[in-house]
Amino acid sequence: MEEEALVFAINGERFEVSNFDPSITLLEYLRSHTRFKSVKLSCGEGGCGACVVLLSRYDSDNDEVKSFTVSSCLTLLCSIDKCSITTSEGLGNSRDGFHPIHERFAGFHASQCGFCTPGMCMSLFSAIVNAEKMPSKLTVSEAELAISGNLCRCTGYRPIADACKSFASDVDMEDLGLNSFWKKGDSSHLKADKLPFYDRDNQINVFPQFLKNELGVLKRQSWYTPTSLLELQVTLKSILAEDSERVKLVVGNTGMGYYKEIVPFHKYIDLRYIPELSVIRMDQNGIEIGAAITISEAISALKKENEAMGEGGSVFLKIANHMEKIASGFVRNSASIGGNLVMAQRKHFPSDIVTILLAVGSTVKLQIDSKLETVLLEEFLEWPPLNFGSVLLSIQIPHNQSNKIGNKVFFETYRASPRPLGNALPYLNAAFLAEVSHCETTNGVIINNIRLAFGAYGVKHAIRARKIEEFLVGKKSLRLEDLLEAITLLRGSIIPEVDTTHAAYRCSLAVSFLFEFLHPLINARDGLVEDSLEKTFDRNEDPGLLLSGSQMVESNQKYYPVGKPIEKTGATIQASGEAVFVDDIPSPPRCLHAAFIYSTKPLARVKCVKTNPELLPVDVISFHDIPKSGANVGAKTMFGPEPLFADELTMAAGQPLALVVADTQKHADMAASSAIVDYDFENLEPPILTVEDAVQRSSFFEVPPIIYPKQIGDFSRGMDEADHKIISAEIRLGSQYYFYMESQCALAIPDEDNCMVIYSSIQCPEYLHSVVASCLGVPDNNIRVITRRVGGGFGGKAIRAMPVATACALAAYKLQRPVRIYVNRKTDTIMVGGRHPMKITYSVGFKSDGKITALHLDILINAGFTQDISPIMPHNIMGPLRKYNWGALSFDMKVCKTNLSSKSAMRAPGEVQGSFIAEAVIEHVAYALSIEADIVRKKNMHTFDSLNIFYGVSAGESHEYTLPSIYDKLAVTSHLDERIEKIKEFNGNNKWRKRAISLVPIIHEVFVRATPGKVSILSDGSIVVEVGGIELGQGLWTKVKQMTAFALSSNLCNADGEDNLLDKVRVVQADTLSLVQGGFTAGSTTSESSCEAVRLCCDILVERLMPIKKSLSEQSGSVKWETLITTGHLQSVNFTASSFYVPVIGTNHYLNYGAAVSEVEVNLLTGGTRILQSDIIYDCGQSLNPAVDLGQIEGAFVQGIGFFMLEEYLTNSDGLVVTDSTWTYKIPTIDTIPKRFNVEILNSNHHKNRVLSSKASGEPPLLLAASVHCATRAAIKEARKQLSSWRGRTSNESDSAFFQLPVPASMPVVKELCGLDNVECYLESLISRC
Repeated sequence: MEEEALVFAINGERFEVSNFDPSITLLEYLRSHTRFKSVKLSCGEGGCGACVVLLSRYDSDNDEVKSFTVSSCLTLLCSIDKCSITTSEGLGNSRDGFHPIHERFAGFHASQCGFCTPGMCMSLFSAIVNAEKMPSKLTVSEAELAISGNLCRCTGYRPIADACKSFASDVDMEDLGLNSFWKKGDSSHLKADKLPFYDRDNQINVFPQFLKNELGVLKRQSWYTPTSLLELQVTLKSILAEDSERVKLVVGNTGMGYYKEIVPFHKYIDLRYIPELSVIRMDQNGIEIGAAITISEAISALKKENEAMGEGGSVFLKIANHMEKIASGFVRNSASIGGNLVMAQRKHFPSDIVTILLAVGSTVKLQIDSKLETVLLEEFLEWPPLNFGSVLLSIQIPHNQSNKIGNKVFFETYRASPRPLGNALPYLNAAFLAEVSHCETTNGVIINNIRLAFGAYGVKHAIRARKIEEFLVGKKSLRLEDLLEAITLLRGSIIPEVDTTHAAYRCSLAVSFLFEFLHPLINARDGLVEDSLEKTFDRNEDPGLLLSGSQMVESNQKYYPVGKPIEKTGATIQASGEAVFVDDIPSPPRCLHAAFIYSTKPLARVKCVKTNPELLPVDVISFHDIPKSGANVGAKTMFGPEPLFADELTMAAGQPLALVVADTQKHADMAASSAIVDYDFENLEPPILTVEDAVQRSSFFEVPPIIYPKQIGDFSRGMDEADHKIISAEIRLGSQYYFYMESQCALAIPDEDNCMVIYSSIQCPEYLHSVVASCLGVPDNNIRVITRRVGGGFGGKAIRAMPVATACALAAYKLQRPVRIYVNRKTDTIMVGGRHPMKITYSVGFKSDGKITALHLDILINAGFTQDISPIMPHNIMGPLRKYNWGALSFDMKVCKTNLSSKSAMRAPGEVQGSFIAEAVIEHVAYALSIEADIVRKKNMHTFDSLNIFYGVSAGESHEYTLPSIYDKLAVTSHLDERIEKIKEFNGNNKWRKRAISLVPIIHEVFVRATPGKVSILSDGSIVVEVGGIELGQGLWTKVKQMTAFALSSNLCNADGEDNLLDKVRVVQADTLSLVQGGFTAGSTTSESSCEAVRLCCDILVERLMPIKKSLSEQSGSVKWETLITTGHLQSVNFTASSFYVPVIGTNHYLNYGAAVSEVEVNLLTGGTRILQSDIIYDCGQSLNPAVDLGQIEGAFVQGIGFFMLEEYLTNSDGLVVTDSTWTYKIPTIDTIPKRFNVEILNSNHHKNRVLSSKASGEPPLLLAASVHCATRAAIKEARKQLSSWRGRTSNESDSAFFQLPVPASMPVVKELCGLDNVECYLESLISRC
């Protein structure tokens, strides 16, 4: 076969490639062989959107260009032959001008770390491009949905949604949030005029003309493109004869996102060009969809057929609507219908499509060897796994219209998943189709035929519930007793396999869905079934999002431009993809790539590590390769070092054992994944995996007495004063994974004279610098660490980034070649540790009016196998926990050493747990007294005097204690009392949905660290600034830039403001040989301390320049900035100033205040929780930049929602993390944030010890998300009261049954507390009353 070159375009440029690996993805090619780096690798599974590009293909038959988004991490390069790819750089850039999408993302403050932003921009661009082809342009709902599959860990999504909505034709400008385009009070017309102009008549040409002249399909020895079934048959036979070849049939290759390829395939067969597999045929029998048709194309075809059929096509419409909740748009655009079905049949993939097609009686057509067969889908699923020589050709979906006059068909589909809009596998899916008719004898309805399909609940494939179907068919006027019997039968049919997670919950879901479908048929009269359906259940979980909110901020002009809500520095280049992250740095010559081999056992001897020689690893680095003068150290904190690699003994599942080095990242990852580790367990004690094990074996880390918190008051006396007591109540808190969009990464380059340069995505380069030097056994001045920006950190890029870069440096040192690593998402999730799990036992005494007199806590903190920062946790926990006046507060906290991966600092480490513990105690006391929790909160809120007792000097001055006024103001502005009454009314009128609202305050203590700074003024008057703090997306550079402009211009520039220094300032990357005491970027205060360090530098420069300015002013009056600097250079002024800001002892810690009120709605049938509204007031002091602080508040709050409601960080019996992918670990998405999100930044009074009276915003607002959890608990309480009444219990019995709501309050957790048997209880209560 003659080899053909692959021809395609990227951003209008022609690419022709002849020599390549057929398994290479578009993402790999873009990042390794082109200059276009906006396309990011984050998950590698099609689950995050960071790698989204626009793919355009020419349809010569219709002379039409079709454009759609795809995940480039799943798209094989060969599959884009004759296609055009557009990336964010192709929309616009800093040289040619930015696209309005880039400018609006920046102006709406919709980019923080910026790693996800280019993918967001491409998702929006695709929606705009395709909407322009429609009669009605982009709508607000479509704009929001455009980014529903994209993940962001920083912003909280609200500003991203606003940027998207600004392009909608039906947008109300008043609904758009804070931005840098218009001022408060501008009219809607003026606001529209001030937006960066989007010219609909001057569109980007996404498909260059030269590609239209490229004809034919790609033919290569490794890439087959048969154009007929006969050619496919011949190809399969010839390949099957070659036993040694690994061959894969592909359409979109999206299955690779779920079923990872440990060993590469040698050959591929592209099925897209076979007519029989690409057919969409509609006739009187139904619709036939070819197996190679994408899910998106199938959705369009089904909707088109629905329109053609009118009312009779509703089945097709509901199938299409359900399919829109599968994966995300950029996956559906390339994933094929056939591939989905084959994965379900062959590999037991938990498919939604199989379930819904099973319910409507679909058939499939196959080619088996040379024969064609058509069988029922149900039969196909029961076959043995389809062999390689058999090919699925198409799927036939019947019309399912009744042939009899008067008969009606009802069809519904169901799925319960962590995310309403999809992009998450379901716990269970179902689809039901019933044909009913009028029953003459009962004047009701009779079920003539019914199909009940259930899937994804922990079995090999979807099933028909035949016993229940047989029971229901022929029933006349379905009775409550019949429904209860059907549900009883169903529980005996839906049996998940052993080890299925949440098995009881999945079974309960099946019951809920069947009940929801059949209940309207109870005693229904002919023609009233649809009305009954609508009245009984509100199926509209989230109608196209339509998010809203308000942002109230005050700009402070006193220190201009400090206090102005300017857009984040670098936001536009982040949007265009030009911002350079570590993995964007071009690989030096001879560069190698690395991947970790980690332990899968918690405590074992490592006898040997073997890699697959077929994968050609260059080397395997372990502790044996550490130089004799070096040490096995991979990280260190003030509490000591931790090992880089396990030596003979591995101490935890997830501990690094070795580093594989190979020629590409893919080969390194494959070699590491396929490595075999030989363990020995002889004569070893059992591992310590729980805090209870640690206590039993006295396995603890020491907490230095100087940082262990002090107890307050006399606990025994406080308990004696109490009217009531709660003794030994228990709370358990789980872990949380960082899920920064940019995974851990580093690049190490050997330099002359035994030196090493390391580029690392890290929050503390200074510490990494020291660790690498210690590991390699070289002086510190041989090492240089450079960090420009970090793609999200949240604490995970502090200590946990050190071993990654150190291992890279060790490999580079040994091999004397550059080595880089980008840790894949699975490995990162398993190794990195995350937030500290805890067990809390508390005893509390309180008065009858709710005043608490004493609280004692026993807290066991699971630290993992090394100390990391864990000894600081007791101190951190106690900070926010002291937000209430407990009377007396005593505690015993132990930091447990276990054989789990090391836990580390994660945004608000310890603080979020401490604040939650306080709320759990308050809620328990309120429950015990049968009073509202708000009463107990107010009763125990601090006076300034008690605040001083609990917090000491951190309390500051009395005017700084703003929490009581914040709390009261929020109750008024959120209309709390009115909403409480409306909620009571709603709950009284709704059996299956319950609402609740909760108002929660926070006090969060922060510490200001010493920080260096350096400011240099260049000869042209431009300014370069260096600070110890690292830009993580928190806007540190932006605030520093503002502070520099203020500190210089306020003294050296003319009062008329003619000189704008803000545009002259550039903040540059951190370099450990330039600023040697950079310290940690952590704890929310690095921005303000960096600003103060810069102000000190500027003061030095001002002092040097003031005599010159005074002299020039005397000569010519006003002095221009450039003239001043030129004169200074002529007079040999030192234009570089360095400083090291050290906060004064006693003023280096202070309190932050805020409050949030959240309203939720819980679905009692599924356990799903919707956040209807959240209102926040947060005290930022005098904000250095209200836009930046607003972004921090919203982003932290949504990350807190993840911790409290969604994110399950689970391990197996060996302590190995099993929620290790975007498939299993679910962070918040745009469809899980508050529907209405209102935030007010309180600019409080002067704070004399703060940096220009500012206060921190990075971590404290995360604690406010507890309001969502508390509201959910209150809604469940209402559900349990109702459940208790159904069970025949008294109200008092119900109220006394206190319950703890676990964290996270996931759907299974909520449903279990609402009653896994609530449907049966409801039916039994109705029957008993009849």
